[in-house]
Amino acid sequence: MKRSKRYIANLEKIEKNKVYSVDEAIKLAKETSNSKFDATVEVAMNLNVDVKKADQQLRGAVVLPHGTGKTKKMLVLAKGDQAKMAREAGADYVGDVDMINKIEQENWFDYDVIIATPEMMPQLGKIGKLLGPKGLMPNPKTGTVTQDVVKAIEETKKGKVNYRTDSFGNVHGIIGKASFSDDKLCENLKAFVDVILKAKPTTVKGNYIKNVAISTTMGPGIKIDINSFDK
Repeated sequence: MKRSKRYIANLEKIEKNKVYSVDEAIKLAKETSNSKFDATVEVAMNLNVDVKKADQQLRGAVVLPHGTGKTKKMLVLAKGDQAKMAREAGADYVGDVDMINKIEQENWFDYDVIIATPEMMPQLGKIGKLLGPKGLMPNPKTGTVTQDVVKAIEETKKGKVNYRTDSFGNVHGIIGKASFSDDKLCENLKAFVDVILKAKPTTVKGNYIKNVAISTTMGPGIKIDINSFDK
Protein backbone atom coordinates (compact mmCIF):
# COMPACT_ATOMS: atom_id res chain seq x y z
CA MET A 1 0.00 0.00 0.00
CA LYS A 2 1.36 3.40 -1.02
CA ARG A 3 1.40 5.82 1.92
CA SER A 4 1.09 9.60 1.64
CA LYS A 5 3.99 11.88 2.53
CA ARG A 6 1.94 13.15 5.45
CA TYR A 7 1.40 9.64 6.81
CA ILE A 8 5.11 8.82 6.49
CA ALA A 9 6.04 12.08 8.24
CA ASN A 10 3.65 11.26 11.09
CA LEU A 11 4.95 7.71 11.31
CA GLU A 12 8.48 9.06 11.81
CA LYS A 13 7.31 10.82 14.98
CA ILE A 14 6.66 7.43 16.58
CA GLU A 15 9.71 5.61 17.91
CA LYS A 16 9.91 2.05 16.60
CA ASN A 17 9.48 -0.64 19.26
CA LYS A 18 8.73 1.96 21.95
CA VAL A 19 5.72 1.62 24.22
CA TYR A 20 4.26 4.88 25.50
CA SER A 21 2.40 5.87 28.64
CA VAL A 22 -1.33 6.53 28.24
CA ASP A 23 -0.83 10.32 28.38
CA GLU A 24 2.03 10.22 25.85
CA ALA A 25 0.09 7.96 23.50
CA ILE A 26 -3.00 10.20 23.53
CA LYS A 27 -0.94 13.30 22.74
CA LEU A 28 0.92 11.49 19.97
CA ALA A 29 -2.25 10.06 18.47
CA LYS A 30 -3.76 13.54 18.16
CA GLU A 31 -0.51 14.96 16.81
CA THR A 32 -0.23 12.25 14.14
CA SER A 33 -3.89 12.28 13.08
CA ASN A 34 -3.71 11.92 9.32
CA SER A 35 -7.12 13.26 8.33
CA LYS A 36 -8.49 16.72 7.63
CA PHE A 37 -11.78 15.88 9.39
CA ASP A 38 -12.36 15.19 13.09
CA ALA A 39 -10.83 11.73 13.25
CA THR A 40 -12.15 8.89 15.38
CA VAL A 41 -9.76 7.54 18.01
CA GLU A 42 -9.77 3.76 18.43
CA VAL A 43 -8.16 1.26 20.76
CA ALA A 44 -7.06 -2.24 19.82
CA MET A 45 -6.18 -4.86 22.45
CA ASN A 46 -4.61 -8.23 21.76
CA LEU A 47 -5.59 -10.71 24.48
CA ASN A 48 -4.20 -14.03 25.57
CA VAL A 49 -7.47 -15.90 25.03
CA ASP A 50 -8.39 -19.03 23.11
CA VAL A 51 -11.50 -17.99 21.19
CA LYS A 52 -12.13 -21.63 20.25
CA LYS A 53 -13.24 -22.05 23.86
CA ALA A 54 -16.70 -20.61 24.50
CA ASP A 55 -15.79 -19.34 27.98
CA GLN A 56 -12.91 -17.29 26.56
CA GLN A 57 -14.97 -15.44 23.95
CA LEU A 58 -15.51 -11.91 25.20
CA ARG A 59 -18.59 -9.91 24.29
CA GLY A 60 -20.14 -6.99 26.07
CA ALA A 61 -20.45 -3.21 26.19
CA VAL A 62 -19.02 -0.23 28.02
CA VAL A 63 -20.57 3.20 28.54
CA LEU A 64 -17.73 5.68 28.05
CA PRO A 65 -17.65 8.54 30.59
CA HIS A 66 -17.39 11.15 27.82
CA GLY A 67 -19.20 9.39 24.99
CA THR A 68 -17.87 8.64 21.51
CA GLY A 69 -18.56 11.98 19.85
CA LYS A 70 -21.03 10.30 17.53
CA THR A 71 -24.83 10.28 17.75
CA LYS A 72 -26.34 6.88 17.01
CA LYS A 73 -29.75 6.34 15.42
CA MET A 74 -31.80 3.82 17.41
CA LEU A 75 -34.51 1.40 16.35
CA VAL A 76 -36.48 -0.02 19.28
CA LEU A 77 -38.58 -3.13 18.75
CA ALA A 78 -41.17 -3.32 21.49
CA LYS A 79 -44.92 -3.40 22.13
CA GLY A 80 -47.38 -1.63 24.42
CA ASP A 81 -45.98 0.38 27.31
CA GLN A 82 -42.37 -0.42 26.39
CA ALA A 83 -42.91 1.05 22.91
CA LYS A 84 -44.53 4.16 24.42
CA MET A 85 -41.62 4.63 26.85
CA ALA A 86 -39.12 4.17 24.00
CA ARG A 87 -40.76 7.00 22.05
CA GLU A 88 -40.75 9.25 25.11
CA ALA A 89 -37.07 8.42 25.75
CA GLY A 90 -36.13 9.64 22.28
CA ALA A 91 -35.70 6.53 20.14
CA ASP A 92 -35.50 7.41 16.44
CA TYR A 93 -37.74 4.56 15.33
CA VAL A 94 -40.15 2.42 17.34
CA GLY A 95 -42.25 -0.52 16.18
CA ASP A 96 -42.59 -4.28 16.31
CA VAL A 97 -43.44 -6.73 13.53
CA ASP A 98 -44.04 -3.85 11.09
CA MET A 99 -40.41 -2.73 11.45
CA ILE A 100 -39.10 -6.27 11.13
CA ASN A 101 -41.07 -6.66 7.90
CA LYS A 102 -39.70 -3.33 6.65
CA ILE A 103 -36.14 -4.53 7.22
CA GLU A 104 -36.81 -7.82 5.44
CA GLN A 105 -38.81 -6.46 2.51
CA GLU A 106 -37.09 -3.12 1.91
CA ASN A 107 -33.55 -3.91 3.04
CA TRP A 108 -33.94 -0.99 5.45
CA PHE A 109 -30.90 -0.07 7.58
CA ASP A 110 -31.30 3.62 8.43
CA TYR A 111 -30.14 3.15 12.05
CA ASP A 112 -27.00 2.22 13.98
CA VAL A 113 -28.41 0.20 16.89
CA ILE A 114 -31.39 -2.11 17.43
CA ILE A 115 -32.78 -2.46 20.95
CA ALA A 116 -35.39 -5.17 21.44
CA THR A 117 -37.50 -6.60 24.24
CA PRO A 118 -37.17 -10.38 24.74
CA GLU A 119 -40.66 -11.02 23.31
CA MET A 120 -39.53 -9.61 19.95
CA MET A 121 -36.54 -11.91 19.55
CA PRO A 122 -38.34 -14.95 18.00
CA GLN A 123 -39.59 -12.78 15.11
CA LEU A 124 -36.30 -10.89 14.87
CA GLY A 125 -34.36 -14.15 14.76
CA LYS A 126 -35.99 -14.92 11.41
CA ILE A 127 -33.98 -12.11 9.78
CA GLY A 128 -30.77 -12.84 11.69
CA LYS A 129 -28.96 -13.50 8.41
CA LEU A 130 -29.62 -9.89 7.39
CA LEU A 131 -28.70 -8.30 10.71
CA GLY A 132 -25.82 -10.52 11.85
CA PRO A 133 -23.26 -9.59 9.15
CA LYS A 134 -23.93 -5.89 9.83
CA GLY A 135 -23.43 -6.30 13.58
CA LEU A 136 -26.99 -5.18 14.25
CA MET A 137 -28.46 -8.27 15.91
CA PRO A 138 -29.47 -7.41 19.50
CA ASN A 139 -27.79 -9.41 22.25
CA PRO A 140 -28.35 -9.59 26.03
CA LYS A 141 -24.58 -9.36 26.62
CA THR A 142 -24.48 -5.88 25.09
CA GLY A 143 -27.67 -4.77 26.81
CA THR A 144 -29.64 -4.51 23.56
CA VAL A 145 -32.07 -7.29 24.48
CA THR A 146 -33.77 -5.96 27.59
CA GLN A 147 -37.02 -5.25 29.40
CA ASP A 148 -35.64 -1.83 30.35
CA VAL A 149 -35.63 -0.09 26.97
CA VAL A 150 -35.34 3.36 28.57
CA LYS A 151 -32.04 2.45 30.25
CA ALA A 152 -30.72 0.97 26.98
CA ILE A 153 -31.64 4.15 25.10
CA GLU A 154 -30.01 6.37 27.73
CA GLU A 155 -26.79 4.31 27.70
CA THR A 156 -26.65 4.44 23.90
CA LYS A 157 -27.07 8.22 23.98
CA LYS A 158 -24.31 8.56 26.58
CA GLY A 159 -21.88 6.63 24.37
CA LYS A 160 -22.13 2.88 24.73
CA VAL A 161 -19.44 0.94 22.85
CA ASN A 162 -19.85 -2.75 22.10
CA TYR A 163 -16.87 -5.08 22.02
CA ARG A 164 -16.19 -8.69 21.13
CA THR A 165 -13.09 -10.79 20.49
CA ASP A 166 -12.31 -11.62 16.88
CA SER A 167 -10.81 -14.92 15.71
CA PHE A 168 -7.31 -13.71 16.65
CA GLY A 169 -8.18 -12.67 20.21
CA ASN A 170 -8.31 -8.95 19.39
CA VAL A 171 -10.80 -6.47 20.82
CA HIS A 172 -11.46 -3.12 19.14
CA GLY A 173 -13.36 -0.09 20.38
CA ILE A 174 -13.95 3.60 19.74
CA ILE A 175 -12.81 5.91 22.55
CA GLY A 176 -13.75 9.31 21.11
CA LYS A 177 -12.73 11.95 18.61
CA ALA A 178 -9.39 13.68 18.01
CA SER A 179 -11.09 16.96 19.01
CA PHE A 180 -11.67 15.62 22.54
CA SER A 181 -9.38 16.95 25.27
CA ASP A 182 -6.48 14.73 26.32
CA ASP A 183 -8.12 14.16 29.70
CA LYS A 184 -11.41 12.96 28.18
CA LEU A 185 -9.66 10.56 25.82
CA CYS A 186 -7.52 9.23 28.67
CA GLU A 187 -10.57 8.62 30.85
CA ASN A 188 -12.47 6.94 28.01
CA LEU A 189 -9.49 4.72 27.20
CA LYS A 190 -9.01 3.70 30.82
CA ALA A 191 -12.74 2.97 31.18
CA PHE A 192 -12.64 0.69 28.12
CA VAL A 193 -9.51 -1.15 29.27
CA ASP A 194 -10.90 -1.51 32.79
CA VAL A 195 -14.01 -3.28 31.48
CA ILE A 196 -11.86 -5.68 29.43
CA LEU A 197 -9.68 -6.37 32.49
CA LYS A 198 -12.74 -7.16 34.60
CA ALA A 199 -14.04 -9.47 31.86
CA LYS A 200 -10.94 -11.69 32.09
CA PRO A 201 -12.03 -15.34 31.82
CA THR A 202 -11.10 -17.37 34.90
CA THR A 203 -9.57 -20.07 32.69
CA VAL A 204 -6.94 -17.75 31.16
CA LYS A 205 -3.41 -18.57 32.29
CA GLY A 206 -0.42 -16.24 32.19
CA ASN A 207 -0.49 -12.63 30.99
CA TYR A 208 -4.00 -11.69 29.93
CA ILE A 209 -3.21 -8.59 27.85
CA LYS A 210 -0.50 -9.02 25.22
CA ASN A 211 -0.52 -5.47 23.89
CA VAL A 212 -2.60 -2.31 23.61
CA ALA A 213 -2.45 0.28 20.85
CA ILE A 214 -4.43 3.35 19.84
CA SER A 215 -4.78 5.09 16.50
CA THR A 216 -6.84 7.73 14.75
CA THR A 217 -8.71 7.29 11.48
CA MET A 218 -6.01 6.83 8.80
CA GLY A 219 -3.32 7.49 11.43
CA PRO A 220 -0.50 5.17 12.55
CA GLY A 221 -0.82 2.83 15.54
CA ILE A 222 0.84 3.76 18.85
CA LYS A 223 1.66 1.03 21.36
CA ILE A 224 0.90 1.67 25.02
CA ASP A 225 2.75 0.37 28.05
CA ILE A 226 0.38 -2.15 29.66
CA ASN A 227 1.70 -1.09 33.07
CA SER A 228 0.12 2.35 32.50
CA PHE A 229 -3.20 0.78 33.43
CA ASP A 230 -4.16 -0.27 36.94
CA LYS A 231 -4.59 -4.04 36.88
